[in-house]
Amino acid sequence: MLKFPPSGERKPTKLSYTNSCISEHIASSIFNLLGITAQETLLGTYQVGAKTKIVCACKDFTADGKRFFDFCSIKNTILDSESDGSGTELPDILEALEKQQYVDPVMLTEHFWDVFVVDALLGNFDRHNGNWGFLYDDTADQACVAPVFDCGSCLLPQADENVMKEVLTDEKALNARVYQFPTSAIKQNGRKINYYDFLSGVEYEDCKAAIQRMVPRIDMEQIRIFLREVPYISELQKDFYSRYIEARYNKILKPALELIYTVDYRMDSSGTQISNE
Repeated sequence: MLKFPPSGERKPTKLSYTNSCISEHIASSIFNLLGITAQETLLGTYQVGAKTKIVCACKDFTADGKRFFDFCSIKNTILDSESDGSGTELPDILEALEKQQYVDPVMLTEHFWDVFVVDALLGNFDRHNGNWGFLYDDTADQACVAPVFDCGSCLLPQADENVMKEVLTDEKALNARVYQFPTSAIKQNGRKINYYDFLSGVEYEDCKAAIQRMVPRIDMEQIRIFLREVPYISELQKDFYSRYIEARYNKILKPALELIYTVDYRMDSSGTQISNE
């Protein structure tokens, strides 16, 4: 499958279209680097009339005959509430994770929070119930979690060259895109979750466990090396993606991990962790 950039937009920059294809490839690759199975992607070019556009080729993970069921359709059959399958209220999602019978609920809950933490790292504003789910093998009568896909809403895909330069040179502009937006598509009390606020005071033990699992896996040098090798993008873009990801790591995820250990635990003289509560 080829993912094309949106057409018909007019911007007075060399990046005349949004960078969702680039975000798709980079974000999917980083998920794989961090040990969360994601779709396999490649960047390439495609000739459209007189224009050459950067596109993202996404490997079909149903090519072996497995069927894909999105979480939206599953959630819709489980919960007897006013919220339909597309509703992204966190309590409803967690209830559906627990009640579904496709895969082990504990494993699925861990996967959900692991993806949430990486989405926080990458600034994903559109991980809704329709772009993740399960693969079902009719022959084996077994289901598994589908690879992560549809990551085009990560990494500020509408940032043009001017925005990239501003983020690289203005700390206030960078901080706004870390602390204020983008927000998650998941809601709490009717409002989209702010990643920084939520992870700074997270009350869900499963989310805390995901932070403890995932944050130590993040190797910024490995990510920088990967970004330097991404084809078809400029040095400005490479610098921007590296700076943006590193800022979200240092300003959101590392403090969240440190806060968990600081608030929830202390060490006794033998080095054993003891709850402060």
